[in-house]
Amino acid sequence: MPQKKKGIGGLLWICIGICAGIILKLFVIDFLRVSGNSMEPVIHDGSVILVHKAAFGIASPLGSSLIRQWAEPEKDDIVIYLYNNKIVVKRCVATGGTKLAYDTDKGYSLLVEGKKIPLTEEQYRRMNTSGTVPEGYILAVGDNYGQSVDSRTYGFVPVKNILGKILCR
Repeated sequence: MPQKKKGIGGLLWICIGICAGIILKLFVIDFLRVSGNSMEPVIHDGSVILVHKAAFGIASPLGSSLIRQWAEPEKDDIVIYLYNNKIVVKRCVATGGTKLAYDTDKGYSLLVEGKKIPLTEEQYRRMNTSGTVPEGYILAVGDNYGQSVDSRTYGFVPVKNILGKILCR
C-alpha cells in the first residue's frame, strides 16, 4: 500500500508541472520564431526570440487583446501584437502623446523626436494628418524601413492589443 501512495504523489506532481508549464506558456513567457526581415539587422528571419507575455498585462489566450493591463510599452521596446491574424514583431518608436512632424524636402519622412523615418508617398498621405500619437496607442515600426509593413501603413497600434515584449533575441 505505501508504494501506491508514492506513485499517486509522483503522478500528481507531474500533472501540476504540466499545468504550470501550460499556464507559463499561455500567459507569462514564450519562444517564437521570426518569419520575415522587417526587423533586420536587429532580429533576423528565422531567429528565435524570447517574449515576456506578461510585460504589459494578461493577454487573452484566444484573442488579440489584454484581459488586464498594468503597463504600457516605452519608446524603443520591441513588442508583439496581432495584425491580419499574424503575430508581428515591431519597435515602439513613439507612445501616446508624442508629437509627430513631417518632412517633404527630399522625399517623404516622418520625424519622431528628431529621428527621421522614411515614408512612401502613400504612407505620407495616410499619416500626415496625425500631429500626435493618440493616447492609448503606439507607433510601431520595423527596423528595416524598406521591408516593413507597420504603423506607417496600417495606423497606430492600440496598447490593449500588444501581447508582449521581446526579452532577448
